[in-house]
Amino acid sequence: MTLELHEHFDDWPNEKTVFDVSDVELRVREDDHPLFLANRAAIDGNWHKELAANPALFDGRMVLYHSTARTEDRIIAQGHIVPYRAFLWWRKQPERQGAIHIHAYPVLQSSDGALIAIKMGAHTANAGLVYFACGSFEAEDVFNGICNADHNMRREVLEETGLDLQDARTDTGFHVSHIRRAITLFRLYRFNLTAAEMVAKIEQHMTVAEDKEIAGVVAIRSADHAAHNYHVGMLPILNWYFGDQSTPV
Repeated sequence: MTLELHEHFDDWPNEKTVFDVSDVELRVREDDHPLFLANRAAIDGNWHKELAANPALFDGRMVLYHSTARTEDRIIAQGHIVPYRAFLWWRKQPERQGAIHIHAYPVLQSSDGALIAIKMGAHTANAGLVYFACGSFEAEDVFNGICNADHNMRREVLEETGLDLQDARTDTGFHVSHIRRAITLFRLYRFNLTAAEMVAKIEQHMTVAEDKEIAGVVAIRSADHAAHNYHVGMLPILNWYFGDQSTPV
């Protein structure tokens, strides 16, 4: 069956709801993203402002999507490689039309049941926010026109924390949530290390990491949204994991 890709989320579960899929197919085209072509002047103008405020920003190449299709157990998406500055401009737009951001969260679980997250450094685009070690899909995550979410998650976790996802137990498929045209794919990775041991390993890695993106490590033990300065994409996951569906997102 051929699925029609579209830009709306009318046939998706409600925002901030967690649901499961067995597979994702994240296609990447070789031509330019329509959003980038149509708004290049505004994107470049915003980039100059962003860079003036934070000279440490890097205009790398990432994947930004524009359409999706969903069945009961599968998500297909189609996007393009764009400069990072296009994403920074897009996420500032009130309705965020013209694009869809998809990223993958590797949810790191300790042997004593905590979730291990990181706090971003002051020089990053998400300064001070707490979320699971991750990064947008980049050109190096694309193989034969398909973005590999597993490759992305392992690479990002290894770079940022020194932990190897291959040392953890996990399942196939993904849990999914979405908010404001941003889709989070996430999966639980169970390590045979206590929270204290995982925190210590990551803090040690912070001292030798080439890119000092991380300002700290957080062991999460409740769905309390006020416990840390969480990225909004974290909140449905905390409710899902700790079983606190009564906590509003």
